[in-house]
Amino acid sequence: MKQIYLLLAVFYNTVLLSQTVLTSYPLNFDKELKSAQILTAANNATNEVFVFARTDKELTILKYNSALFLKDKFTFSPQYTEDALLIGYSFSDDGNPTLYWSSGDGSIITIIKYYFEDKRSKALQFLFPAKTQTLRAEYENNNSFYMLAESKSQSKLILYIFKNGLVEQKELDFSRFNFQNNNATNLNFRQILKENPIEKMEPNEYNSIYKASSKVKVYPFKDRIILTLDNTIKNTQLFDIDLSTLEIKEKYFPQPLGKKAPKTSNSFFRDNKLFQINTNEEQLLFEIRDYNSDQVMKHFDVAKNDTIRFKNSPFQFQKNNSKPRQLKNTAAFLKQLSNGTIGLSVFTNQQNIFITVAGITKKLIFDSYEISNPENVFYGNNPSSFYETSVYFESIWDKNFNITTSEQEPLATDKIYYFIDKNQKIRMQSILKFKDYCVLGYYDLKTKHYVLRKFTDGYN
Repeated sequence: MKQIYLLLAVFYNTVLLSQTVLTSYPLNFDKELKSAQILTAANNATNEVFVFARTDKELTILKYNSALFLKDKFTFSPQYTEDALLIGYSFSDDGNPTLYWSSGDGSIITIIKYYFEDKRSKALQFLFPAKTQTLRAEYENNNSFYMLAESKSQSKLILYIFKNGLVEQKELDFSRFNFQNNNATNLNFRQILKENPIEKMEPNEYNSIYKASSKVKVYPFKDRIILTLDNTIKNTQLFDIDLSTLEIKEKYFPQPLGKKAPKTSNSFFRDNKLFQINTNEEQLLFEIRDYNSDQVMKHFDVAKNDTIRFKNSPFQFQKNNSKPRQLKNTAAFLKQLSNGTIGLSVFTNQQNIFITVAGITKKLIFDSYEISNPENVFYGNNPSSFYETSVYFESIWDKNFNITTSEQEPLATDKIYYFIDKNQKIRMQSILKFKDYCVLGYYDLKTKHYVLRKFTDGYN
């Protein structure tokens, strides 16, 4: 959560005490740093942790037990993967890992299973139909590897599920559903995704506000997928997809109504609750709705002269990566918020629900003129400059969705991003949620080691 970095600067010594080096392993990547990739993964069935470190010359696999002690290791030649990109992993029922390597054009997925018992590997190839489909997301779930693609000619999503050397293909047909834009113009599914590319949310992790401000979001779960569309300011169009039956259920959730039409709106799906927000310069409306019962659990109507009762942090304004500054009141915040793309991100831990409300504005300087949100404008070769602004605040609730007066404490992810920002000699970092804490894996340029470091929520 972005503004917490300022608090971390104040409590730097405390933050240092709340993270621990779990283990490190020597890897000399000096000559191969540009081609190097490192992926850290956990086998959810065994709680074993694996590190996959590759260069153009070799692949090193480290296997740690559930206590993060090195249990086994071996090194492979880069056969079949010299020019490929490591895009994901899965674990077979026997506990051995499988890695997925994509060719430069994405048309060939090389699938290699690595056997620790006798230090051998077995390779297969999957031909991805890149001419007819566009890959939109890759992710791991339930020890399987998923690829979500979009048809280039039909209103369909195609889901590929890889497990135990087999691939299952599922087609999700959206041709029978109706879609509209803000002008009530009918569109098809492909047109919606062309204007608003899919952004994948992590169901059990904190999603940055830049991802969460997307108008089309997909939430992958074990046996279902939730797809939300906020391409119109009036409602959220939600699709609940059963991966066993391929049944697609559509639901509309109207945005809360205010005195004036909103200028921007969005939503976020978390724990079977839909969080919706919209705003203009005069008013902010925020609702929490139970997905199963459709009951409105919380409703807030905030005018520009009001105090936002569910706000637990100051209003912050930031340009690019400069130091944030505080906005003095709700009116100033709503003015900035309504001029951009609004978004909210919701994260939960064992004690609380954390909500970030933010607005993102992209601006292009062109011949001394500022043009906001210029994604669809073409300017040829004329000189220009680009910058981005954001406004945001944090809200903390208890598990019963009651407002709290809790002071914002840093989450493990906050501390991780602060640690990364303050350490310029680390590369190839990745975050793994493991048990009740987070593990940051990174390559240390100074020590030439790959380090696994533990971070926990809170100051202690």
